[in-house]
Amino acid sequence: MYEKPPILKLKEFDVTQKIIEALSNVYTRAILFSVRDEAKGVNQISTELEISISSVYKILTHLEDLALVTVERFYVEDRKKVKMYRSRIGRVEIFMTGMEPELMLYPNSEYRNGS
Repeated sequence: MYEKPPILKLKEFDVTQKIIEALSNVYTRAILFSVRDEAKGVNQISTELEISISSVYKILTHLEDLALVTVERFYVEDRKKVKMYRSRIGRVEIFMTGMEPELMLYPNSEYRNGS
């Protein structure tokens, strides 16, 4: 008989688990879709998606830590450096096999590292 592992035994620091948790958030997905085809700044994302600037910053920082987005370029506006974010992934597949989920990340064909 299948026995569910105690929640404390789950791999809290497992990258796969962190990515799946991030992708389960509707705002995170909306931001990833927003920057999939073109690089955008925080203000543009916030305006387009009607999400607070602070939430966009927080989500993008988390996505950057998970290597799901990158800063494609910078520009200066009103003496402030503005980051332009771009999704590094174009497709995600999650498989439920055995006791651990399997995550497949596919590169964003629109993203060019270093361009």
